[in-house]
Amino acid sequence: MDGTAAGRGETIEERAVDGEAIEGEAIDRAAIAETEALIRPHVRRTPLLEVAAGDFGLAGRPLTLKLEFLQHSGSFKARGAFANLLLRQVPEAGVVAASGGNHGAAVAHAARALGVRARIFVPSVASPAKIARIEASGAELVVGGDLYADALAAAEACIAETGALSVHAYDQRETLLGQGTAGLELEAQAGAPGASGVDTLLVAVGGGGLIGGVASALADSPIRVVGVEPEAAPTLYRALEAGRPVDAPAGGLAADSLAPKQVGRLMFPIARDHVERVVLVPDEAIAEAQAALWRTLRIASEPGGAAAFAAVLSGAYRPAPDERVAVLLCGANTHKVDL
Repeated sequence: MDGTAAGRGETIEERAVDGEAIEGEAIDRAAIAETEALIRPHVRRTPLLEVAAGDFGLAGRPLTLKLEFLQHSGSFKARGAFANLLLRQVPEAGVVAASGGNHGAAVAHAARALGVRARIFVPSVASPAKIARIEASGAELVVGGDLYADALAAAEACIAETGALSVHAYDQRETLLGQGTAGLELEAQAGAPGASGVDTLLVAVGGGGLIGGVASALADSPIRVVGVEPEAAPTLYRALEAGRPVDAPAGGLAADSLAPKQVGRLMFPIARDHVERVVLVPDEAIAEAQAALWRTLRIASEPGGAAAFAAVLSGAYRPAPDERVAVLLCGANTHKVDL
């Protein structure tokens, strides 16, 4: 790409007007498929695991788990990181990213793989496991502020000073395209459209990059997409109520991954049109989902990674008797192994 706004460390306002993607920059199935082909050599095709509902004390059909925490850097974020670095022109100053932890680890991993300089800003709530991943990738790490919004402000100041490329955690077209490849991959693994082995896919929501990309990829699929958010950080839930992105609480057990100040502007119209609904789960349900995944499957999920599963386990989402439900387990960067 050339040196226009699409190739620089641009602001969100330069890339979206009233929440709609600017002309010529569609976030749709075709663009996601092209991105999938580009990043395929750099990302893993994560497996599906079918488990009996009864294993978790539930009734109904078996559950399908998409094990996206097996992706490089421990979360789905590697998809969007590689999409950004491969679809955009990276300046000599390298890349800068603000993150609750997983996005930073993914950008650091992608930057090392592609020989690019990276500086990552994270807040003090970032988990030790995520900080360790970033440091291990050789990126420059800056820890400061209490919340993701603080890290983002520091990153934006650095971008303005250095001219580095901004790699946004969720409100960036390339990020959405990369994350959407997880949706195409699940659809292909579950079965062809019209004969899919999945009726509904539950996806955790933070800023909305994952659910926005996946909902775009599956917009014409029979698979329904349902969002899951912590009660302590209902960003998309509040935005859908208001008809636009608005400030929401940003706390709770999953604050390092699911608690931005607002949902992304680029993904909001996608969610409005293609996400069936959003359900909320309390922190207690997220913690129990983490514990159940460890007890039953020996999966050590981080809180944000277990949030979507918490919706099923707690009853916040109740499948119909014959409904085939898939859950995207999106991250496992946790230092807790005694769940």
